[in-house]
Amino acid sequence: MENLFSHAAPDSPEPEAADGLEAVVYTVVVPGSVARAFVGFTEHTHLWWPLEDHSVYGAGSYVEFEENLILETSDDGRTAIWGSIDDWQPPLSFHASWHPGSSAMWSTELRVAFRAVQGGTELRLVHTGWEGAEDPAATRAGYQADWPGVLDRFVRFMGGAES
Repeated sequence: MENLFSHAAPDSPEPEAADGLEAVVYTVVVPGSVARAFVGFTEHTHLWWPLEDHSVYGAGSYVEFEENLILETSDDGRTAIWGSIDDWQPPLSFHASWHPGSSAMWSTELRVAFRAVQGGTELRLVHTGWEGAEDPAATRAGYQADWPGVLDRFVRFMGGAES
C-alpha cells in the first residue's frame, strides 16, 4: 500500500508550511445539504471509499469513523487505525491525524470542511504535515495524485458528476 495513504490535490493556494511543502487542497461539490454530505462522508465511508486501491487490507475490508478513530477492519477481523479525530464539528468539519497503515508516531493532518454552496455542498479537504515523512516531497506528491480519485468516488456516491 504505497498510494493514497500518503497523498492529495491543490485547488487553491495555502500558506507555505514550515517544511517548504504546501498543503494539498482538494475541493469538490456534491448535491444536497451540508448535513447530508457530512453523513455521507463520515457514516457511509465503507460504501464509497476505494478500498481496492487505497486501504491496508484491500477490497472486502470495512472503513468507518468510530468514536474518535478512522478505522479499517479486514474481513478476518484485523484492524488498522487510519487516524485519530481531535476536532469533531458535525456537520461542518473534522480534523484528524492521518496515518493509515503506519504508526501514529508520525502522521499528517487532515481537515475536511463542508459548506453550503449553490447547487449543494462544497467539501474542502486540506492535507498538511509532511515534515515527519521519510521523504516529505514524495509523500505529499503521492497524496496529491490520489485524493482527486478518492473524492471523485465520494461525489459519484452522493449523486454528483465526476470532475
